Amino acid sequence: MPRVLRILNRLIIGGPSKNAVYLSRYMQPDFDTLLVIGGKEDHEQDADFLAAANNIDPTCIPEMKRSISPYNDWAAYNKLKKLIKEFKPDIVHTHAAKSGALGRLAAKHSNVPVIVHTFHGHIFHSYFNSVKTNFFIRTERYLAGLSDAIVAISDVQKKELSGDFKIAVADKFRVIPLGLDLDNFIIDQEEKRNTFRKEFGLDDDIVAIGIIGRLVPIKNHSLFIKGLKYILGNTSVKIKAFIIGDGESRGSIEQMANDIGIKYSKQTDAAHPHPLIFTSWRTDIDTIFAGLDIIALTSLNEGTPVSLIEAQAAGKPIVSTRVGGIADVVLENKTALLSEITDEKTFSDNLLQLVNDPALRKKFSTAGKDHVVSKFSYHRLVNDMSGLYNDLLERKNHHKK
Repeated sequence: MPRVLRILNRLIIGGPSKNAVYLSRYMQPDFDTLLVIGGKEDHEQDADFLAAANNIDPTCIPEMKRSISPYNDWAAYNKLKKLIKEFKPDIVHTHAAKSGALGRLAAKHSNVPVIVHTFHGHIFHSYFNSVKTNFFIRTERYLAGLSDAIVAISDVQKKELSGDFKIAVADKFRVIPLGLDLDNFIIDQEEKRNTFRKEFGLDDDIVAIGIIGRLVPIKNHSLFIKGLKYILGNTSVKIKAFIIGDGESRGSIEQMANDIGIKYSKQTDAAHPHPLIFTSWRTDIDTIFAGLDIIALTSLNEGTPVSLIEAQAAGKPIVSTRVGGIADVVLENKTALLSEITDEKTFSDNLLQLVNDPALRKKFSTAGKDHVVSKFSYHRLVNDMSGLYNDLLERKNHHKK
């Protein structure tokens, strides 16, 4: 049985964690897998519950953190080499940037037969200044040379990585979309909806809009606040908006809401009379999706946003910016309304259109559920990844002969 050392930078709420955990669980017993994770930042919400629910017991290297630190990075690199020596993997598969760098270097210097890396997103625009961005691009080009295959999670992402940023030649990439366990977002919808709406005192005639994710600059929550201000001033429909998540931008988002006259409450408040609620982190995302009516996303850069896959599984229409792999996740004008990141007017109009048109929300709901269940199941993910692993191992064995 081939052995896989799967390395993830940190086990926090989000798509990369779900992808790594599902692969670690469902590729057994064909591939004996050890999941290795790094330390999370203070403002990030851990996803230990996800590993526990899937009977995965990760090995943690706390020095492997998101930020660059010569001391911590050197310590993490040496711990990875030691782990490789003990576990003797046939494949090292890294996920995301920091673990991708340290893991691939450790694997190469330990003569691991097959090295694979997955880009869940990338940091080549909208994150850093040009000097730092160019450094990361050059680094990824070098690391690509150490890799036997690079997984992109959408066709759009592959085009960006191979064509726009020239990380590696197109033939080195394999497009394998995310695969998720979507059952929780489909079953018991009515019961979950009642639970959520009772918690926040939402009457049946209130349209609830939510945005889910880390509160960090790249997620561009200011566009959501501006869109909310627009619809509050242009519809007679009762509205309640939810910002679900937390992070370094929390204070600035709250300040912006104050500055443009949107009153808000927090989850811990006894009552929620205002149009905006900050819930901080929640783990009952299936219940939240059931209770909401519209899901928004305003990011400046995205890989494949898991929240939009899960939202469609729950039958929720989408209003989003048109970035990264989003066009591969939704069906424009069938499950989602999209706009450019600089087009505040179209984003706001799209949000207003779904608020005012319950028939359109219903139409998008049915199409979205059918779309994601067929395309983003974990069964398909496991089959695709097994095919890649077996192909790479066969090539290595052939070259040895």
